[in-house]
Amino acid sequence: MDYDAIVLGAGGAGMMCAAVAGQRGARVVLIDHNDEPGRKILISGGGRCNFTNIAATADRYLSANPHFAKSALGRYTSQDFLALVERHGIAWHEKTLGQLFCDGSARQIVAMLHDECAAGQVAWRLGAPIGAIDHADSRFRVRVGDGWVSAPALVIATGGPSIPKLGATGLAYDLARQFGLKVVEPRPALVPLTLPGEEALFRALAGVAIPVVARAGKARFAEAALFTHRGLSGPAILQVSSYWRHGEAVAIDFRPDAGAGWLLAAKRARPRATLAAVLDLPGRLAEALAARIGIGELGAATDRALAEAERQLADWPFRPNGTEGYAKAEVTVGGIATAGLSSRTMGARSVPGLYAIGEAVDVTGWLGGYNFQWAWASGWAAGQAIAEARS
Repeated sequence: MDYDAIVLGAGGAGMMCAAVAGQRGARVVLIDHNDEPGRKILISGGGRCNFTNIAATADRYLSANPHFAKSALGRYTSQDFLALVERHGIAWHEKTLGQLFCDGSARQIVAMLHDECAAGQVAWRLGAPIGAIDHADSRFRVRVGDGWVSAPALVIATGGPSIPKLGATGLAYDLARQFGLKVVEPRPALVPLTLPGEEALFRALAGVAIPVVARAGKARFAEAALFTHRGLSGPAILQVSSYWRHGEAVAIDFRPDAGAGWLLAAKRARPRATLAAVLDLPGRLAEALAARIGIGELGAATDRALAEAERQLADWPFRPNGTEGYAKAEVTVGGIATAGLSSRTMGARSVPGLYAIGEAVDVTGWLGGYNFQWAWASGWAAGQAIAEARS
């Protein structure tokens, strides 16, 4: 079967790319080894899909080239995707920090993309294991089941290895290397961090969640942190996990809204009060922190000791011994190196007709709809380019 483009991967980026190219006249086949499209979309946002973020600018993304995402994100914005959502009659709401969710189900987003593909007469091959892939005479050939498809364009939209239970694999990296593209070392991102045995006291606080400012290197995020039986999670921790490296510390400010000198003021106002009592934190956590600091009644502590306690509480170091891995990671940092791709078309510079989009590429967004917006924008850019190359 001959087509104008073969898209490997029926996730958000792949469906967007196929729909855009198909609606502009390209004959597209969309292939996935899963038997249903958009499996990550279906589980996102608690089943309601955090489908974009109104603040999706390139500075909210990690990449070896921090400027690479500007072109696609600038040409297909969160407002463009929101207009598509509204055109399909999908009710939505803004939750916090610019995050947009469906009022109903994430299945509405998958159905919308499916309908957009139908409008482009996209051919579907779901539940189809992908076999050999080769390239000769300016055409790509892909073995699908017991047959072959061919086209002058091949799009790698198979994502990264995060959440393998949904069928995620490292196929994108294998294909990149096959065609001579470099791969930035992938690692789990937006993932809970695990703590070593000496932090057992804090693991005993499993279930306690509080608003904090978490920091890894120069990255800082003001959101909630959650203590788990294995370590640390919650939005603030997931955010800094993308920046954290093994051996480094993650610092937490437990009282981000407290002004300088607040403990000294508390001592003068309530000298008989204990440190745990004035921390304004959940009881178990307050007791644990006070025990680690070693201060009981405020009046019995020197001003210098209280100033040091303030410093500790504002910059409390944890040294994770790892993450919960790809099984719990929402996305992957790293991937197909942007140095070998056009930021305008997502096409490989050294292999005409080869494209890479979405999570397969070394572009990783913050938590909160950013990665979906990259999927839509990069898929749109590649779809446009495929249609232009055909005409």
